[in-house]
Amino acid sequence: MNFNFKTLGFCIAAAVLLVACSEPPEIAAKAAKRPDVAPYMGANNGFMTKGWTPGNQASWTESIDKRTQGQNEYSRVN
Repeated sequence: MNFNFKTLGFCIAAAVLLVACSEPPEIAAKAAKRPDVAPYMGANNGFMTKGWTPGNQASWTESIDKRTQGQNEYSRVN
């Protein structure tokens, strides 16, 4: 029997590739957006922006605008 390391390496690489392709897709089905709830309703937890109250659309819009301006390169340069 002729033992060939190239063939063994190819078989191991093929097996690794096949195993990687068989993984199920990571879909965030549990964290899907709910179309029946408005975005400004939000959750009341410790990850909220200061000054925003859940259910208040005006404060939500204001905090989103403030966050967007913080990501604007033109306003950050000056």
